[in-house]
Amino acid sequence: MLLDFEQPIAALEEKLRQMQQLAQESEVDVNEAATALEARIKSLKKETYANLTRWQRVQLSRHPERPYTLDYVEGMTTKFVELHGDRTVADDKAMVGGLAELGGRPVMIIGQQKGHNTKQRQFRNFGMPNPEGYRKALRLMKLAEKFNVPIITLIDTPGAFPGLEAEERGQGEAIARNLKEMFMLKVPVICVIIGEGASGGALGIAIGDKVLMLENTWYSVISPESCSSILWRSWDYKEQAAEALKLTATDMQKAGLVDGIIKEPLGGAHTDKSQMIATLKKTLLKILKELDAVPAEERISQRIDKFSAMGVFNN
Repeated sequence: MLLDFEQPIAALEEKLRQMQQLAQESEVDVNEAATALEARIKSLKKETYANLTRWQRVQLSRHPERPYTLDYVEGMTTKFVELHGDRTVADDKAMVGGLAELGGRPVMIIGQQKGHNTKQRQFRNFGMPNPEGYRKALRLMKLAEKFNVPIITLIDTPGAFPGLEAEERGQGEAIARNLKEMFMLKVPVICVIIGEGASGGALGIAIGDKVLMLENTWYSVISPESCSSILWRSWDYKEQAAEALKLTATDMQKAGLVDGIIKEPLGGAHTDKSQMIATLKKTLLKILKELDAVPAEERISQRIDKFSAMGVFNN
């Protein structure tokens, strides 16, 4: 899948492929021209991805080939045991979690899961959890706290499921309870936005000692399309909405709403999944080591102070 702004790069890559094919078929020496074209492609890539608009980063965050939660779990952990159900209603397939080993140490890893094809997306409800998903997440967090296991959450959702049945089962209450309980967890909590971070659906598992964002992700109270629909009664202004919302990782870090940005491979996480997974694993292990040195009560106090300071203006 090619995005609009990637078309010029793809055209040059196709030209390079044709040049190399010609060289093989006719034994013509095109090494010098191919090297020059490769340098031009690399330069264009750097220029393109360094100057993406906010809407273009939103598009990258939704790329269907990006790694999802279970891809990271499979790639950076071992001995993963998925745990199911909220012990009340059902097992929400949009929210996954379980115990695993990360770099030889036990962790509880929780996240929203999208699907790689139509059937999987329907099965996972497009990564939009119901109340039982958030209650399952909280159950796993409490289990981790009981056994003194650090918690890692991977956030990638267009929002909590907005259906009537979800509201009837207490969607708002489930998310609100998670916010309250996550502030008081005694174990280290690291939250990483790996794709879309929309509204309370994301925030319901995003209260942590460290909140990080991958380079080409977004985090906002509302999606650009929904914002455009409310303000302009049309989705046609989604690009303007994205600019106004200031929802990229850079924007969030400048506003003090996240603690760091994790670099993605050139072109996005989907272009080199193994490198992206390795980078995230290295970052998580480094932060876990730092948080281990902080006493539990001090971590809780710092967590509360960090989020309490958000949105406060002092003269």
